[in-house]
Amino acid sequence: MGLIGLGNMGTAIAERLLEARFPLVVHNRTLEKTAPIAARGATVAATAPELAARVDVVLTSLANDDALEAVAADVIPACRPGTVLADMSTVSPAASARVASLAAAASVDYLRAPVSGNPTVVRAGNLSFIVSGPRATLERADPVLRAIGATVHHVGDGEEARIVKLAINLVIAGLAQLMSEALVLSESAGVSRAALLEVMGTSAAGAPFVKYKTEPLLRDDFSATFTTALMEKDIDLVLEAAGENGVELPLAHELKQLLRSAIEAGYADDDFMALFLHLRSASPDRDQEAVR
Repeated sequence: MGLIGLGNMGTAIAERLLEARFPLVVHNRTLEKTAPIAARGATVAATAPELAARVDVVLTSLANDDALEAVAADVIPACRPGTVLADMSTVSPAASARVASLAAAASVDYLRAPVSGNPTVVRAGNLSFIVSGPRATLERADPVLRAIGATVHHVGDGEEARIVKLAINLVIAGLAQLMSEALVLSESAGVSRAALLEVMGTSAAGAPFVKYKTEPLLRDDFSATFTTALMEKDIDLVLEAAGENGVELPLAHELKQLLRSAIEAGYADDDFMALFLHLRSASPDRDQEAVR
């Protein structure tokens, strides 16, 4: 079993695989980031091709299109025929299709396997996989994926998983902005943040996302589980896909502008719920402590 990419998500995924007692080989562009996982029992490969030559299943968790295509160009030629390459990144359907072509030419079995969740969700065993690719390939990879997360959805044979993942992140970005506006409105009228979030969490609006974000919001904790910059990247991918498919997404365009404004205000590396901080900063000054 091999894993390339030890960012926040990749590290949490590696921990789950080790807890499930999978023999694990890891690689990261910055090798120093492999040390905590190596200390827990993983083997470190100095290069991505070295990793690919040693395993039957390669998982990748990468930041963007460029990273995926660069890693795929290194890894696929080093894979044995029949190796499974399962990419968990959030990338464009176009980039993923190019990787699929490379994989097919090398007889590598490719799965698009983006995920829904954050590192906390991973560590709790509640990650969801959205998978597209041949069902027979998924059946081979299924035990690995289910060691990481509880739910595996098969949504098609091609790039469908990429679209579903982008659609989900569009909803999540919209929820973040709507929660922010609800909080600013309520606090402006003297309703405590705790009261609003308690009611919201048990109401028809109480999506799992609301529950995940309640405690951090009550603590004013905007340390990133997923940064504002990364959410902007995903909304850019949404808009790109919308253009390719000839559909108009007015709210997605608005979310792009709101995220860009928050980034320009200094929230690029904060959690994307910093949309709330940015919106609140544009509102008339109030005693925020009084309504928390």
